[in-house]
Amino acid sequence: MANLEELMSLPTDTPQDGYDLVVVANRLPVDVSLDDDGAPSWTRSPGGLVTALAPVMAKADGAWVGWGGSPGLELDPFDVDGTQLVPVTLTSDDVERYYEGFSNDTLWPLYHDVIAPPTFHRQWWDAYQRVNRRFAEAAARDASPGATVWVHDYQLQLVPAYLRELRPDLRIGYFHHIPFPPLEIFAQLPWRRQVVEGLLGADLLGFQRAGDAANFVRVVRRVTDLTTRGQTITVDEGTDAQRVVRAAAFPISIDSRAFDALARTPEVQERAREIRRELGDPEHLLLGVDRLDYTKGIRHRIKAYGELLEDGRLSPTDTVLVQVASPSRENVGAYQQLRDEVELLVGRINGDHGQVGHTPVQYLHQSFPMEEMAALYLAADVMLVTALRDGMNLVAKEYVAARSDDRGALVLSEFTGAADELSGAVLVNPHDIDGMKDRIVAAVHLDARESRKRMRQLRRRVLSHDVAAWSDEFLAALTAMPGSSRG
Repeated sequence: MANLEELMSLPTDTPQDGYDLVVVANRLPVDVSLDDDGAPSWTRSPGGLVTALAPVMAKADGAWVGWGGSPGLELDPFDVDGTQLVPVTLTSDDVERYYEGFSNDTLWPLYHDVIAPPTFHRQWWDAYQRVNRRFAEAAARDASPGATVWVHDYQLQLVPAYLRELRPDLRIGYFHHIPFPPLEIFAQLPWRRQVVEGLLGADLLGFQRAGDAANFVRVVRRVTDLTTRGQTITVDEGTDAQRVVRAAAFPISIDSRAFDALARTPEVQERAREIRRELGDPEHLLLGVDRLDYTKGIRHRIKAYGELLEDGRLSPTDTVLVQVASPSRENVGAYQQLRDEVELLVGRINGDHGQVGHTPVQYLHQSFPMEEMAALYLAADVMLVTALRDGMNLVAKEYVAARSDDRGALVLSEFTGAADELSGAVLVNPHDIDGMKDRIVAAVHLDARESRKRMRQLRRRVLSHDVAAWSDEFLAALTAMPGSSRG
């Protein structure tokens, strides 16, 4: 690995004193592409992380290190809205082994309760280490002395330790956006100790739920000989120096005020009415919005809905389920299989219960702009979030933020991080199909007064704890962390 002097001697457009805040994420906050002449162009990514950090970084003189989204794309750093973007190049082999392989076919299923079996390949692990080093080196080049570096998510769990080795002067935070599994599952990972040591390079480790943070501390106790006390872990730095690492819950949110304002616009409200008309003005409109991922419980949800039609508890002529399934990781075999299974299930239900001019399931395998999503949320009587395991699930919060009319009902899986916060939701265990059917029917027929009471409770939480509050809370906690001390 390159040392600090070597890194600082590499050619770079970064000012000599670097940036005070550096975000490191798998992707840049923009999607970069090249035109026919080779000139780069970009469009801003719509993700909540971008929304949360853009104003913070602009004020803090920040840089964002990440991949541009296309294999082999080599770009110089460039500025977007006051933030320096630092592209990291990934080859086609990196994408195949580090991203599609180790990140999404090893870590993703392992961290989501082994809903699908994880695959362990040493070549993938080698690529994961190599790419994580590359991200760490880019961050080390661009951070000013004593800067704050905030690393994000499971693709980059080794970056904190690599970065601390290169730049021990930095204050390093890490946020884990997906679940962190219990010891009994995490222990399957052949490189479990290396991943834990990578994460312990950070000063502050943020997780979605208190249970995830507790899982991490328990793993540390088992796979290392380090001392833990509550949320803290004491790391030996050598020569009698010690450093305290904290692992705690910082549940992420959305830009709820902006989403609320979007849903109040006349255009979105008219589009919501139009959607219901296009669907034949059903008495009950149910909605699911997910990436097409096996963790989201889409099959369980559609199966429960189909049985409710079969049982006569919901009318196939008066009820419609709209299922938006955004394309996801289409090169991974498990996702291709999931799409086939979902489409077969949808076709069977529509074949059994559909009529000319009316289909009980409207299945949309595509992505939509936020204006259309806000209109769908407003149109829906019941929102179905039935994930088998989810770090947070921001769709649940988007639905709540859109419902300024205090109407609608949220059916929410117990196994989402959002379930810890959204106590006005109708909670379900998606593995219990009969129980989920009962809860869906209860949500469909929820008394109007009870529905308003629940939605107001939900909106108080979502509107008061937005994504800006989340980033402020994490960065304040990171700033408050002590540095190394002598024993």
